[in-house]
Amino acid sequence: MKFYPYKRLNRAIVLRVTSASLKLPDGTRDHLDTSAYSVPQRTVALGVAQHEDWVSARIGLSATLPPGATDPDAPWDDLRVLAVLTDGDTNLRTTVDLRQDAPDSKEWSGQIEVLRDDHAGRAALAAYAVATIDGVPGRSVTETDTDWTVDVLAEEPLGGLRLDVKQASFSKSAREWLRSYADAPWVIDASGRLPLVMINTDVEGFSDLLDGSSGGIENRVQELLLSQMATDVWTAVFHSAVGDLEAEPDGSPVFPTDWRGEVLREMLPDVLPGFRVEEALHQVHRRRTDDAGWVELQTRVHYAAVRRAGASKAVANALRALQQMNREDSA
Repeated sequence: MKFYPYKRLNRAIVLRVTSASLKLPDGTRDHLDTSAYSVPQRTVALGVAQHEDWVSARIGLSATLPPGATDPDAPWDDLRVLAVLTDGDTNLRTTVDLRQDAPDSKEWSGQIEVLRDDHAGRAALAAYAVATIDGVPGRSVTETDTDWTVDVLAEEPLGGLRLDVKQASFSKSAREWLRSYADAPWVIDASGRLPLVMINTDVEGFSDLLDGSSGGIENRVQELLLSQMATDVWTAVFHSAVGDLEAEPDGSPVFPTDWRGEVLREMLPDVLPGFRVEEALHQVHRRRTDDAGWVELQTRVHYAAVRRAGASKAVANALRALQQMNREDSA
């Protein structure tokens, strides 16, 4: 633990990636979709578009300072928020100033450029708030407690939503609530510390298919089932997250600090594109509580879940496997 001879904030900056794009050799820019970065994993995968010759990447950032940072009576002046990209392999550090979204706002935003030739693999991205304190400029007020990772090679932000996955016979389970779902292949409980997925071993061959790796069409069916399960999980955890939001005294919803907050930050850009995540949360909360526009929003929620589950890829792979099998049978 570090000790400072001056007052600091005791809470961390919340840093988020809001966009990513690649500059190509011909000067054009490929704007990557939200699958290129993961809020729960705090990872940006710049290889997602499979451009081997991109010149630079531009990453959009949003930082939320903790309460008290911009108070008029705060014991500091000339507050600045910096985004810092550090690459230990190439010994390179890039620093940019973020701008305050509005006077006295805790929200700051900006962009950082990542030059392809400056990085060999992974770099760490953090944010720092610095200010003049007791006449000394550049003193640290607070910073992020967990870095983002910018990977110039990865084709997907590795990891994903953390889950607790268990298998049980629903019809014979000691958990009484499971018996009501005896004919379901799986159920999801999003009320606990982690989302729980229960696999029903009563469905003959289902567990073996999920656990197996026999190859061929079986693997594609497995992939298809897992993507369907993941779609259900993302949908369920989103509804769980928005269903129990705390609110500020003025009624504004607050992001949860556990996995529910991570889920919302991950999915909201696809549920309400074009909105900052804070405004998107406000819009979703208003539609749900006022019962106006909530039903219409379900298509966007499902779309966001399908994208994160990789359902399109799973369906395409299954169809290709079936076509290949039909061609072999006809030969």
